[in-house]
Amino acid sequence: MLDGSLMRGALDRLVNGLVDLRDEGRFDEPNLDGTRGDYISFESWEWPQGVGLYGLAQLWRDGGDPRLRTILEDWYARALDRGLPTLNVNTTAPMLALSLLWDRTRDDRWRRALDGWADRVIADAPRTVEGGFQHDVSDKVNEGELWDDTIFMMGLFLAAYGEASGRRALVDEAERQVLVHTRYLADTETGLWFHGWSFPRRDNFARARWARGNAWITAALADLPELCTLSPSVALFLEGVLSAQAQALLPLQTEDGAWRTLLDDPESYRETSATAGIAYGLMKAGRQGRLPEAARQAGLRALEYVLGQIDENGTVGGVSYGTRMGHDLEFYRDIPIQPTGYGQSLAILCLSEALHHPETR
Repeated sequence: MLDGSLMRGALDRLVNGLVDLRDEGRFDEPNLDGTRGDYISFESWEWPQGVGLYGLAQLWRDGGDPRLRTILEDWYARALDRGLPTLNVNTTAPMLALSLLWDRTRDDRWRRALDGWADRVIADAPRTVEGGFQHDVSDKVNEGELWDDTIFMMGLFLAAYGEASGRRALVDEAERQVLVHTRYLADTETGLWFHGWSFPRRDNFARARWARGNAWITAALADLPELCTLSPSVALFLEGVLSAQAQALLPLQTEDGAWRTLLDDPESYRETSATAGIAYGLMKAGRQGRLPEAARQAGLRALEYVLGQIDENGTVGGVSYGTRMGHDLEFYRDIPIQPTGYGQSLAILCLSEALHHPETR
């Protein structure tokens, strides 16, 4: 039996660990506009921070802790005062938590930024063949490429804000993106997802069944029906995608509850952020009756692994740094370990979901 009070204490530490993250200069990644890329510090507007804010927003919506609302509101107020960055897939990620904040508070401070960003995504975001969002990032244009990250970083925002604002066209676009990405990234042989697809190359690069990419998908498929009203045919289709992925993931879980950074490579290292994201999706979909009990139990085993990776300061260990598209599998095996906002956030999502399960009470 897992201890709910232990879980709540770990969640408090995780939040502190997230807001205390600072860039120590280990990585030098200049952006295309000449600014310095900071993918670690809590204050930076980038995708790791966006995922971190989503974890905080979900935790706040679950429990109503006023401290979490203050952290969110203060963060966005400071960011909007500084001015928003150039639009791309990854800089869209912080808009997801802002949409959840606005949905609950209806605070007029956030509406203009949300509408403006959504309008720009629809009108200006570069697209591939068949209308998928091209996975451009702050420091690189990825011509003709689809990445599995995009559904989480951009698709969830369109779904959540489209639903909250009554802009059905945004939800429709989110559905389209999920369908296009599924067509090119879901591996029919295994049920897992490839990291990316190149239209110019007409291939899946290294055919990497990368764990965190699959975690983005597992978590997104678990959350989409809560964030928006899916079209019935799309909802039914995605249930099949989720089921196939879960069936593929369960046999690949290690004895201690983790998943490896390359899911089907026993020589690659155990990776905490992916384990937390997969656990979150499996537990949530299992609780909702969308996946069988075996999937929920696998998520609970992974939860115990994640708990063991949280140190006394609330920092999550065993998290691989931001991972570009690899052209061989060794690239993924060599990604360094680094505490990050998304490592904190995926652990927050994992633990907050666990509190809904009888084993933690």
